[in-house]
Amino acid sequence: MLENLTQRMSRVVKTIRGEARLTEANTQEMLREVRMALLEADVALPVVRDFIARVKEKALGQDVVGSLNPGQALVGVVHKELTALMGGDLGAEAGELSLATQPPAVILMAGLQGAGKTTTTGKLAKWLVEGGHVQQGRKSGKKKVLVVSADVYRPAAIEQLKTVAAQAHVDFLPSDPSQKPEAIATAALDHAKRHHYEVLIVDTAGRLGIDEAMMREIRALHDLLRPIETLFVVDAMQGQDAVNTAKAFADALPLTGVVLTKLDGDARGGAALSVRHVTGKPLKFVGMSEKLDGLEPFHPERMAQRVLGMGDIVSLVEQAQKNIDIAEAQKLATKIKSGNRFDLNDFREQLQQVKKMGDMGSMLEKLPAQFAQAASQLQGGQAEKQLRRTEGILNSMTPAERAKPELLKASRKRRIAAGAGVPVQEVNRMLSQFEQMQGMMKQMKKGGMAKMMRAMGGLKGLGGGGGGFGGFRR
Repeated sequence: MLENLTQRMSRVVKTIRGEARLTEANTQEMLREVRMALLEADVALPVVRDFIARVKEKALGQDVVGSLNPGQALVGVVHKELTALMGGDLGAEAGELSLATQPPAVILMAGLQGAGKTTTTGKLAKWLVEGGHVQQGRKSGKKKVLVVSADVYRPAAIEQLKTVAAQAHVDFLPSDPSQKPEAIATAALDHAKRHHYEVLIVDTAGRLGIDEAMMREIRALHDLLRPIETLFVVDAMQGQDAVNTAKAFADALPLTGVVLTKLDGDARGGAALSVRHVTGKPLKFVGMSEKLDGLEPFHPERMAQRVLGMGDIVSLVEQAQKNIDIAEAQKLATKIKSGNRFDLNDFREQLQQVKKMGDMGSMLEKLPAQFAQAASQLQGGQAEKQLRRTEGILNSMTPAERAKPELLKASRKRRIAAGAGVPVQEVNRMLSQFEQMQGMMKQMKKGGMAKMMRAMGGLKGLGGGGGGFGGFRR
């Protein structure tokens, strides 16, 4: 998201070097570029004005210390203000929901039709059931969760939530389109109490636009359920419309937080910067894919780093820790350390581990700007597609061929290509990638991480001289 801002700022950083202080003269061009990039990203004009004024006030007169140049010093100020703009000043822990109440803790989902409320209800329930919730800075453990649909207007809305709940392995309470929403809510609350559910998530009806009837209905449900969390679900791809919708809901309901969906489909991303400013409520989660594990707690500081091209390596590591089989990784490390050769069986195992990490698009977005070009070539499902093709090639080999890649002569390659449904060139390309990875593993065995990085050309990109914000220190 906000690739435009990243590109503009990386250009301007290079133009203001060698000065000891940030002044109106040497920051003017950069602030103008930031303003233009924010407007092009569909950030609301009042938000842009306020943001630029705050950056200017904090930056002017600031000393440029140590090895920073003026551009990098200004990026530091912009980073701090972006973090505050997206809720970093609220001090809330990412993924923290207020569930400290007499069970069941009720979460009410609000938003327009098509914003992704029903899918988000399933994602949130799965996240709570699996113990992702943070309470007072600590993981609070797995929750017993019940979901119910009070959407009696949209055809198949109840069936959709039933399907999503089954996929997420969470409990679903059946309801019927002939019932009144208030009756469904009352029955759900009673059922949750009698069966000792800790959390009840209520999916409400949306409309194609904001109307008074919808607002009256959801206010009535709010008064009846007295939810401890009222989450506004908004589609990031709506741009300025998302801001207007957010304001209308914030005026009608005592919202406690915002969930921004379809963030992976919005290159501009202005809604992420505007919605919190307009509602005054924290962005609690972002939807990064249609998959049920595609819900991420919103970290303002990490998102600011991504906006500025610094990447979000912390989230990437957390994603890896959550999904990768540590025992398998240790087994491979032991094998390499003992001097045994890294073969195609190991290569296939590594692909399986990568697949477990989830949506490739959201992983690539967390990489620093130095890798942006490579990542952009793998958007739109290309990464998953390439992964499947590589796996198909490996599966077309015999165990003996995977153990001894030197057996793979022309006739075997033709058979493997036919089995995988790819040209022979694809098999050769995959083997070339494998040989590069084999070389890296040899360097790791020798403890030569620096040599390995040089072989990858990595040190040049990571040292700060190759563009982006690699040289920025905080």
